[in-house]
Amino acid sequence: MPTSIHLPKELLLAVDRRAKQLGVSRNRLIVRALERDIAAETEWSPGFFEKFAPLSREDAKALTDTLAAVRANRKNKRPPRL
Repeated sequence: MPTSIHLPKELLLAVDRRAKQLGVSRNRLIVRALERDIAAETEWSPGFFEKFAPLSREDAKALTDTLAAVRANRKNKRPPRL
């Protein structure tokens, strides 16, 4: 889908230089960068949750309390989909 964006001149020049170095179009470079950024925000690193598996009761309660406090104080962002 065609879309227009506005980039500062210096950034656009840097994008063009990098695209030329990689031998790809400006559009392809920008699409790749956006895909990486979006994927990075939605994926957890391997083994992340396993580090928390052996929680004591006290730690589990502290974690639950912390998550409740974070959720209660959210103002601008919706919680991430897990």
